[in-house]
Amino acid sequence: MTSLLVRTVRTNPPLALTGLMTVAVLLVCLVGLVTDPRQVLGEPTWLKPAKFAVSISVYSLTLVWFLTFVRGRRRLVAAISWIVAAALLIEQVLIMVQAARGLRSHFNMSTPLDQTIYFAMAGAVATLWATNVVLAVVLLAQRLEDPVLAWGLRAGLVVAVTGMAVAFLMTDPTPAQLDAVRAGGDRVLVGAHTVGPVDGGPGLPVLGWSTVGGDLRVAHFVGIHAMQALPLVAWLLAALPATWLTVRDRTRLVQVAGVAGLAVVLLLAWQALRGQPLTGPDALTAGTAAVVALAALTTAGGVVLVARRRAAVSEAAHLD
Repeated sequence: MTSLLVRTVRTNPPLALTGLMTVAVLLVCLVGLVTDPRQVLGEPTWLKPAKFAVSISVYSLTLVWFLTFVRGRRRLVAAISWIVAAALLIEQVLIMVQAARGLRSHFNMSTPLDQTIYFAMAGAVATLWATNVVLAVVLLAQRLEDPVLAWGLRAGLVVAVTGMAVAFLMTDPTPAQLDAVRAGGDRVLVGAHTVGPVDGGPGLPVLGWSTVGGDLRVAHFVGIHAMQALPLVAWLLAALPATWLTVRDRTRLVQVAGVAGLAVVLLLAWQALRGQPLTGPDALTAGTAAVVALAALTTAGGVVLVARRRAAVSEAAHLD
């Protein structure tokens, strides 16, 4: 384990150290969860920075691995690594600052200091998103030896970039916030995670996703973690012992998984924007989800059946 950590740090010092530092931040947050009784929006004050610490650590270490597949662009890899590490640390530090103050970090425009913190975080997120777009373009153009894994990486990044972009929808002021400003009130909050009810209402345990209204964090979360899920799908397909599945077949199955993943993120964002909680889809949302699932399974099944039939014909010809 120690040797793996050492190799990871040597491979990409800024991102590896960011991942390890946020593990230490998580430990601090866990202490805060036990010792600090304060709450923000109905949740323990230190829960949000703890969740961000986990997400940033996983993302940083995943990106270390992704960047090892970029060949012949050492300066670009170094630039991406330092920019992403700086953006992630800025966001984590500012969230910690607001937690220490007992205040919400996102959408908080209460004071000039809160505005500065929020705009700094927004700038870090925008920079992070743009950097991931650049990496996605590079990997789409990069020729890799293993096409199955290559498409797992590419699909993972494309879906992740889409999921990250959902965060921009959260920055729009809600109708209630606009009405308050028109009525002469101060701009205390601008933007929200929840569509319909205000942030801080009933939600899923730990995750906090609203159970009474739409929540854009669902699509955001699912999209970002496609960076781990789709390469894992590619690895599992590459490891399948079925010899009748060719590399092209396995590649097509990864591509199907990537398109399905993208469709799921868009579907979750659409559901949230229509004010529906993840736990309460209407008939249209449920029907669309069923169509997406059926299309993915049918396409994947078609690839498998064609491959099996091709193998059977080849075996029969060989026996003749």
